[in-house]
Amino acid sequence: MNAPEPAVLASSTRPMPHVMNTYGRLPIALAYGRGCWLWDTEGRKYLDGLGGIAVNTLGHGHPKLVPALQDQVAKMIHCSNYYEVPLQEQLARKLCEISGLSAAFFCNSGLEANEGALKIARKYGHDRGIERPEIIVYEKAFHGRSIATLSATGNPKVQAGFGPLVEGFVRVPLNDLAAVEEVARTNPNVVAVFLEVIQGEGGINASRSEYLQGLRKLCDQRDWLLMLDEVQCGLGRTGKWFAHQWAGIRPDVMPLAKGLGSGVPIGAIVVGPKAVDVLGPGNHGTTFGGNPLAMRAGVETLRIMEEDGLLANAETVGRVLREALQAGLAGEAGVVEFRGAGLMIGIELDRPCGVLLARAAEAGLMISVTADRVIRLLPPLILSADEARQIAALLCPLVKAFLAEPRAS
Repeated sequence: MNAPEPAVLASSTRPMPHVMNTYGRLPIALAYGRGCWLWDTEGRKYLDGLGGIAVNTLGHGHPKLVPALQDQVAKMIHCSNYYEVPLQEQLARKLCEISGLSAAFFCNSGLEANEGALKIARKYGHDRGIERPEIIVYEKAFHGRSIATLSATGNPKVQAGFGPLVEGFVRVPLNDLAAVEEVARTNPNVVAVFLEVIQGEGGINASRSEYLQGLRKLCDQRDWLLMLDEVQCGLGRTGKWFAHQWAGIRPDVMPLAKGLGSGVPIGAIVVGPKAVDVLGPGNHGTTFGGNPLAMRAGVETLRIMEEDGLLANAETVGRVLREALQAGLAGEAGVVEFRGAGLMIGIELDRPCGVLLARAAEAGLMISVTADRVIRLLPPLILSADEARQIAALLCPLVKAFLAEPRAS
């Protein structure tokens, strides 16, 4: 398909009378994409610095992925988990190979993967005779919007209005091992530690390698499960298959989703020896999870990532992007910090900057703003060095102009 000629961005909102008002949407309707580029229904072109929030690993319309999915749609989209699904075994085997873990359960989303991880932790505790098992979770964490994952989340804004929350969580600050050790000393009901290796919605806050190593040691000493949420930071985004691999450790439970299907909804819980036998028939399940279409998307995504060297690309192009951003914003007093790894980058400003979402779109760039004042970049892992420089060239002037404005009173 040839790209249409650019058109002026529509300025009025599009009425959606039958869609629930749960998103603060921009007045843009995207029509299609190719590679790292998107076009809206008005014909305007955008550089995708968001990747569907870390979902579109292979960008849009990938020439290897599209025919594979077309082939699978023609064969079978869904059957049932009453029967064996050979593609499940194929994808599970690959996930175990690249993670060093033992088995996988497939679901439909990161929320479901995290919910399943919480169930594993509770069942693990009950199996050890702990009547009211508790799980250590983190400030600024985000694990989903179901009642249980919302309770594990560390954001009062998204929790507001949904109480009473689920009990059984003990919250600590990130990268403070002493706080976890104090909980271990005083709370005999703890059965697991649950954290994002890099907090995404919380502002691209990374767990330090020595902290993760300390948690692994403490979990081994206490016979706890170490559960690492790699929903947003996993699947090659940081330059390794999983962000925790930079610390040289392995979790006991690892929820995955987002980039695993390159846009096809998919989630997974990958477990190691300590957790592999916690759930049995009847303990957990799903109707849609593990369907042949999602499994084919996962198998093909991982295959293409290997064939095209996308882990190395994420690391090298991520470095190009970060250096270009740092050079473009050098000397700006309102820039607090650059954070992240690979193609998961956060730029913290000294003030709320939500207006940059619309301004970037108007300039032809898709980004995110999270934690009020952190610009978040999660482009497809196929991003080229030239496209990385284009992101910086579009974004840096917008940030400079924004920081030059008088602060809102």
